Amino acid sequence: MAPRSAIKKKEASSPLVILERFLPYRLNVLASLTSNALAQIYAERFGLSIPAWRVIVTLGQYEHRTARDIAAHGVMHKSTVSRAVSALEQRGLIVRKPNLDDRREEWLELTEEGREIYVELAPEALAFEERFISVLTAEEQKILVALIERLSGHARLLTPEGESEG
Repeated sequence: MAPRSAIKKKEASSPLVILERFLPYRLNVLASLTSNALAQIYAERFGLSIPAWRVIVTLGQYEHRTARDIAAHGVMHKSTVSRAVSALEQRGLIVRKPNLDDRREEWLELTEEGREIYVELAPEALAFEERFISVLTAEEQKILVALIERLSGHARLLTPEGESEG
């Protein structure tokens, strides 16, 4: 029988978690690589950060939203959204309008210039998505979408209430 010290040394030398095989880490790496590759399109042409791009796309999709709605929708921290909103407002890409139902919040909308950016970038973003998933067959793409939806729903259940923001 091996002495206790030899067992502890062996346990200490063999990793309990191999990061490169740990699914949450691998998903995070994939998300970061994908997001950074896409960011080259809108950062170079329009000087938009990842959070600013997400605000623009959300407002392009939904017309108007509050900063809190955008944070929840994009799974971003409220302070990240707040900084992006301020930067976009200073550039004249979004405007704030009063929320008559809740004076603590404001509605955010794209300006004409903000909408032009959204309309110009949307086809490029969709083309990027097409190039990205082109390594998968049509059937694999369907399976991937189903798996992402299932895992996302399950992850939301595992996340404590109010802590699902990035």
